[in-house]
Amino acid sequence: MDEILKGLRASAEATRLRILGLCAHAELTVSDLVEILGQSQPRISRHLKLLVEAGVLVRNQEGPWAWYRLPEEGVGGELAHLIVDLLPSDDRQHAQDLKRLQAISEGWTTRVADFFRQHAGDWEQIRSLHADQAAVDEALLAALPAPPIESLLDIGTGAGHVLSLVGKRAQSAVGVDRSREMLNVARSNLFRAGLRHCQVRQADMMALPFEDGGFAAVTMNMVLHFAERPDAAIQEAARMVQPGGRLVIVDFVTHQLDQLREEQAHRWLGFDDAQITAWCRAAGLGTVTVKHLAGGSLTVALWVADRPS
Repeated sequence: MDEILKGLRASAEATRLRILGLCAHAELTVSDLVEILGQSQPRISRHLKLLVEAGVLVRNQEGPWAWYRLPEEGVGGELAHLIVDLLPSDDRQHAQDLKRLQAISEGWTTRVADFFRQHAGDWEQIRSLHADQAAVDEALLAALPAPPIESLLDIGTGAGHVLSLVGKRAQSAVGVDRSREMLNVARSNLFRAGLRHCQVRQADMMALPFEDGGFAAVTMNMVLHFAERPDAAIQEAARMVQPGGRLVIVDFVTHQLDQLREEQAHRWLGFDDAQITAWCRAAGLGTVTVKHLAGGSLTVALWVADRPS
């Protein structure tokens, strides 16, 4: 009861209620909220501190930036979502806040477009070498557990492609990546897709900031060839899989395109089925099923392994 009362007291103020309403739609920084609400940074920071302490808002630090959103679980999360759902759809102040949020998101979209323009050549070069992306996406969806997926972790999420693809099939989903720039792209894409239950975090795939067995499904989509130690990366990913859960790895089969080391910073020139199978079994996973998608100079493989119940 104390947690509920603390959350109610913190939320029972006009600006803090507006903050909850905004953070229910997107992860936002102090600067974003200052721009939307038209209040000073110290004042907004104080409101945020009170909401976080009360458990109805969570704060995630990424370098010099802090991002705020509603909790996805716990008493504070349930209370925050309940309060936001009670906000009248015809409330003029809330409608104006969401309109300003939309304007800010258009600025995000512009930055995303600039980012993709700068890297489009590299990505198009890779896509031209392997099977059609739609075919890879279809195979990935087929490899995942039947929806609804209780919880999904996408390791090396990049621009959030897997989250956007799987988001509507998952009850909750989180993507991790080391690049803040890519995470900003992912946040923009998730906001535009309306995937409020999906979130992203800055993290190293070799040291994931989650408890053992926290996810029903874990994906590693085109990230393993960047790992210094892919066996250890699989071990860490497997640690995230709950009993009866599933790990899906999408990457290249062993190839000879050595130029990808220099041009695309690939650490490994693909993997063979025996390697991945051995690493998955060493990580405590069960039988590995394999699907190859040929097309062009590179063959894409999907390696799927379940953790025994």
